[in-house]
Amino acid sequence: MMLKLFKENIRIAFGSIRTQLLRTILTVLIIAIGITALVGILTVVSALENTISTDFASMGANTFNINQYENEVRNRGGQEREIINPIISYPEAVAFKNKYKYPFTETSLSFTATSAAEVKFGAIKTDPENSIVGVDEHFITNSGLETSAGRNFTGFDIDNNAYVCIVGSDFEKGLLKDVNPIDKVISIRGARFRVIGVLKEKGSTFGNSQDLRVLIPIQVARSLFTAPNINYTMSIMVSKKELLDQAIDNATSTMRRVRKLSPIKDNNFGVVRSDDLINRILGITKYLGLASWLIGIITVLGSSIALMNIMIVSVTERTREIGVRKALGAKKTTIAFQFFIETLLIGQLGGLVGIIFGILIGFGIATAMSFVFVIPWGAIMAAFITSFIVAIVSGLYPAVKAARLDPIEALRYE
Repeated sequence: MMLKLFKENIRIAFGSIRTQLLRTILTVLIIAIGITALVGILTVVSALENTISTDFASMGANTFNINQYENEVRNRGGQEREIINPIISYPEAVAFKNKYKYPFTETSLSFTATSAAEVKFGAIKTDPENSIVGVDEHFITNSGLETSAGRNFTGFDIDNNAYVCIVGSDFEKGLLKDVNPIDKVISIRGARFRVIGVLKEKGSTFGNSQDLRVLIPIQVARSLFTAPNINYTMSIMVSKKELLDQAIDNATSTMRRVRKLSPIKDNNFGVVRSDDLINRILGITKYLGLASWLIGIITVLGSSIALMNIMIVSVTERTREIGVRKALGAKKTTIAFQFFIETLLIGQLGGLVGIIFGILIGFGIATAMSFVFVIPWGAIMAAFITSFIVAIVSGLYPAVKAARLDPIEALRYE
């Protein structure tokens, strides 16, 4: 009996929606705009977070770097002060590697020799936009990189200053297109390097391509690129995650000894955990999420008022119909349920349209900005819940008003 009554209410609700089609469409669109804003922005934020996580996953989860600078500005007395740290020189980097012997760790030394190198293969040459990085045999592992072809450097390659290199994936699309890059010889600053590996594609991080780089042995890079004040980076991987904090503390004290810092002096170098930068940037994206909720709530508030208005008008226009139904024995709960179902249908239609438009807009923006698109299930659930709450809040008063109408007064209504 209850099921038949429910089906009848659904049928009446759809019939009422069809008779007020234009008004219903406008109300659905108003609701859809709010849900679109909410879902669209949350979709873009999710894509941005996914892209950042993917981009910075190049550093292993259990990795930390010792750099010239930290990722934060130090404060003293409530005011920011500029940090000017000395570069990490090659002797300091080597001294650190020799002194740092914490268990279950592996240290890698590297430096960016140039970001504007021209690379040649036979008579073909590239634009001067390639990065040349001097590395050791642990660099690829510690950086979370992988080779799609060929092999990594060995200790023999590094110790004997072999003229071998590993190239980024873009070289397979450009300079070494249509050939097997392994064992091909390329030229950098007149020096000839045999290609032993190709890195897997990494894409761009904030506009900087990670696939236009060439890795060469660190000593060979130092002999080719002799610019003053070259800054080195030490990357340390800890094989056991539970030892990461202790390993960082030990590395900090080791680097302080290398630089002969007294106990009262601050560190004049940076220790950056692999997850620090990700967490900082993801923390910023939370504000974008809050902004999207604020925009969505304001718009949804307007749409709930519009939905309540259309239902109140609907009750007024159908006063005589309500009187007839009550005269024929319809209960208050039946009348209230009918109008509540109408409101719920309109609210969910608006939510569905808003979700579709929001995902499409989010996908378009994510594609245009080269973000890694993911289906925002959280945003979809939030949209459904929001549209459901809007329907309940908007439909409650009109439904109660319809149920309370006096049948005699309703039948006399013109």
